[in-house]
Amino acid sequence: MSGRACRAVLFDLDGTLADTAPDLIAAVNRLRAEAGRAALPEAALRPLVSKGGRALLARAFEDLGEAAREALLPRFLTHYAAALAVHTRPFAGIEPLLAAIEARGLRWGIVTNKPEALARAVVQGLGWAGRSAALVGGDTLPVRKPAPDPLWLAARQLGLAPGDCLYVGDDARDIEAAVAAGMPGIAALWGYREAHEDPQAWPATAWIAAPAELLPHLGNASA
Repeated sequence: MSGRACRAVLFDLDGTLADTAPDLIAAVNRLRAEAGRAALPEAALRPLVSKGGRALLARAFEDLGEAAREALLPRFLTHYAAALAVHTRPFAGIEPLLAAIEARGLRWGIVTNKPEALARAVVQGLGWAGRSAALVGGDTLPVRKPAPDPLWLAARQLGLAPGDCLYVGDDARDIEAAVAAGMPGIAALWGYREAHEDPQAWPATAWIAAPAELLPHLGNASA
């Protein structure tokens, strides 16, 4: 960060901190099985995971109308909630990054568009519940990313001004939210993207190909 010391790091969850795709795709395929449809390969759905459940259902049930797919969403979430920390793992390099952030005396938190209860269950399953100092889900407020409000709420949970934090995410909405919130936005290039998406077109402060590349952006300041 330039001009102001970083005091906390906020992260997106799916596609940034954790590879949640296997459990989300399993839930989609359980739903397809109930409808008498064959399972889809992971490659067909993985690029859409950061776009949320509705985007996954749009791909998995392309022949259905929007209203019919919306009616499937609660059942999809039920399947996912029943097995959401089975194959989900931190991305390579995330655990050392979180340890390095903590070693600098900084705090970190999560701002995700995943429903808050599901996000908390994933965080608990990963063993992060006692470490994440803030958590804001997609239904915590009436609005979600790319609106800046969830990022502002997370900063308030930390007792910090937005400019004291930076935000790391793998989707254009993450960077748009960071810009609107007055936080540096760091694009995580290891996340979920469709082939046509170009992260270099996002208004990010920086683009990082691996978690360790975030460390230089934290400066030397401590909380």
